[in-house]
Amino acid sequence: MLQLPESQFILGRLTNELAPHLHYHTVKHTLDVYNHAAYIAKEEAINVADTKLLLIAALYHDSGYLTQSDGHEAISCKIAAEVLPNYGYNAADIDTICRIIMATKLPQNPHSKTEEIICDADLDYLGRDDFFKTGHGLYLEMLTAGKVSNEDDWNRLQIDFLQKHHYFTKTNLQQRNAKKQENLTILLSKNTL
Repeated sequence: MLQLPESQFILGRLTNELAPHLHYHTVKHTLDVYNHAAYIAKEEAINVADTKLLLIAALYHDSGYLTQSDGHEAISCKIAAEVLPNYGYNAADIDTICRIIMATKLPQNPHSKTEEIICDADLDYLGRDDFFKTGHGLYLEMLTAGKVSNEDDWNRLQIDFLQKHHYFTKTNLQQRNAKKQENLTILLSKNTL
């Protein structure tokens, strides 16, 4: 899949054109979401055709960051709708891809199995050992954007987010929930305010 021209096109743009202040929404994040979406799709026995659309959506889901962060999901859909017909995707495929992309908009509200998978893949790191390292990139990004003022603000924001978040797929519920709770417990122990 990553060798397909439509994959190479967007990965090239993300590699070369994303703003340098984006420490979390990088090509590395896109590939992380892609890889975890592929893994979850296999575990959840998603068919080949739906998996292909899911994985294309994963590659394009944050392409809107090439333009702006606020409302990036809709811009990501616009980019996908402009680019993907050149690679043989029809209107129905693009509509499905855009629905999958839009499912990542917070608060997440997926309406299909592939939408559930991309939601879980996008926030997979919440229940992993690299939670604090990965989250630090998002902290730097939000600090630059003025969305948090300091690490205490960031920790409170993360605590609130983790307390409200839930995974959708059986795979992530089984494989990520316990570590996510452990990460929350660590954050709560750090919170002195």
